[in-house]
Amino acid sequence: MKNIKVIAFDADDTLWINEPYFREFEDNYFKIIEKYMPKGELKKNLFDLVIHNLKMYGYGTRGLSLSMIEGAVKFSNGKVTAQEIEQILDLGKKMLNNPIKLLDGVIETLEYLKGRYRLVVATKGDLLEQEQKLIKSDLLQYFHHTEIVSEKTESEYQKLLQHLDVAPEEFLMIGNSLKSDIVPVLSLGAYAYHVPFHTTWAHEMIDHEIEENDRFKELNSILDITSIL
Repeated sequence: MKNIKVIAFDADDTLWINEPYFREFEDNYFKIIEKYMPKGELKKNLFDLVIHNLKMYGYGTRGLSLSMIEGAVKFSNGKVTAQEIEQILDLGKKMLNNPIKLLDGVIETLEYLKGRYRLVVATKGDLLEQEQKLIKSDLLQYFHHTEIVSEKTESEYQKLLQHLDVAPEEFLMIGNSLKSDIVPVLSLGAYAYHVPFHTTWAHEMIDHEIEENDRFKELNSILDITSIL
């Protein structure tokens, strides 16, 4: 760990609350169109549609809103009304205007690490939406660089390391998603710390456990980092 030069943080559900807003967004959507299809079927069908559309719409509120509107037409067999579509659009706008609520320990952790390491944000999602979240968070002052990608893959992390001019053994990633923040980083030979959030989107789950080792740790809180580094 003494060789670490750069620490990268995921954003959503690592620095601030995100997933609960999306679940609320979906629940309110189901209330609008559940008269056309049972809620259980709606949940499964919407999830399948969102995953199918990821390569076209990407992650984030705008992509989800488009899938919701497409789904409303399909799930209602074309019976959804213009008023109901407008309600769905209003839900999306409300989602985009949600305040940023930082998670406990974030400020203290960044204050501790500032000046000791180069700090960066490595997040995925809609470019404009993530940029707006970062601005509203008032955290940009702590970060040397921000990286917003459409998908967190091993190749994207490799590009990030090359851009930052650091070797894998000099890089530490911190995030709540094993699939996006941990597995691809460990595959590169870098370090990764997992800080679980109390709820995780099904698409971000993996079907195997990762045992703690020299390059991977499971933390209870982001603040735990200050007692390790």
